[in-house]
Amino acid sequence: MTTTALFILLFLFMFMGMPVAVALGLSSLVTIMVFGTDSLASLSLKLYETSEHFTLMAIPFFILAGAFMTTGGVAKRMIRFAIAAVGHLHGGLAIASVLACVLFAAVSGSSPATVVAVGSIVIAGMVRAGYSEGFAAGVICNAGTLGILIPPSIVLVVYGAVTETSVGALFMAGVVPGLLLGLLLMVAIYVIARVRKMPRQPRASLGEVSAAARDSIWGLLLIIIILGGIYGGVFTPTEAAAVAAVYAFCIAVFVYRDIGMKQVPEVLIDAAKVTIMLMFIIANALLFAHVLTTERIPQAIAEQIIAWDMSAWQFLIVVNVLLLVAGAFMEPTGIILILAPILFPIATELGIDPVHLGIIMVINLEIGMVTPPVGLNLFVTAGITKMSIGQVIRAAMPWLGLLLIYLAFITYVPIVSLWLPGLFA
Repeated sequence: MTTTALFILLFLFMFMGMPVAVALGLSSLVTIMVFGTDSLASLSLKLYETSEHFTLMAIPFFILAGAFMTTGGVAKRMIRFAIAAVGHLHGGLAIASVLACVLFAAVSGSSPATVVAVGSIVIAGMVRAGYSEGFAAGVICNAGTLGILIPPSIVLVVYGAVTETSVGALFMAGVVPGLLLGLLLMVAIYVIARVRKMPRQPRASLGEVSAAARDSIWGLLLIIIILGGIYGGVFTPTEAAAVAAVYAFCIAVFVYRDIGMKQVPEVLIDAAKVTIMLMFIIANALLFAHVLTTERIPQAIAEQIIAWDMSAWQFLIVVNVLLLVAGAFMEPTGIILILAPILFPIATELGIDPVHLGIIMVINLEIGMVTPPVGLNLFVTAGITKMSIGQVIRAAMPWLGLLLIYLAFITYVPIVSLWLPGLFA
């Protein structure tokens, strides 16, 4: 009865148009007051404990680091390097755009930020070079999803906090799948470009490539500092986030000088707004997870699935279908916070590695970012190109089949996700 009431209230409030955070908190509050035994004082304590979660402290720092990198000229330098490196290939400008998304994802941790930073520069350039606007928009819309897979990923931090999985291991697990997906998109573009005879850029000299690499190296060093510091035992993921924020500030203000000291307060305010919004969602979602745990809902579901004698591969099919449907209607953080506490105990019982489950969930959520009606990358791409949302959906859909094939590959070949964390374990 409690389980039914909790989920009915959640979806009812969301259907009424309430923000996800309010729907999560209010459904939890009503369920506890009507069916539960907890006092309101215990709920206040739970919300306070949420704000003190050490792992979650990484989120505002990563958001701040991404804000400095996005506001500064880091994206321009990475795009210049990508074009110099691969622009001479068939479809070179489109391939360079994907490479730029891979590089920028490694410093931003956000999919929409990657789309905005790279797409606002390269889409217009691709159209001027002879590519159709639809093709350019579709490429960036899909390549931008790498922002939540390649570390530092805010979504992986949230998953680690909710399931108490090592954030360092999750970051390492996201490297190989992220690079492979970027490579897969580049190969697909190259094949299409050869068939359609798409334009190529003049081959850059070795000196031009070297100069572009030197110019962008300060931004690229961020990922080395984060992962090297974590796995070198220098600092924890949360401390790495703080180091990343300070490093991004120094690079943007003192090295590249794209941001003056007068602009720093604006960057801080923008980062604070995103942080407050995200932390409010997380606080209410962890309250929702508290109700689930108190009522033993995940454990009951796990026991039922085991009683059905469902194997791990069958369970993963259910997980993928559930997440693909949820991704079409909700944003990634909300999905992680609602479903991870339910799916995690079941996966553990079936012998599925928690790190592998996290990567599977994130790739599903990547697909959700380009799936209508609520795919966030679709709206961001429409905003920077001035295309209608229908045009952007038509441009993005041809790439969806490629992402689904890749999802099946990652789901049933766990070594791709687990090799690097195992190497550094």
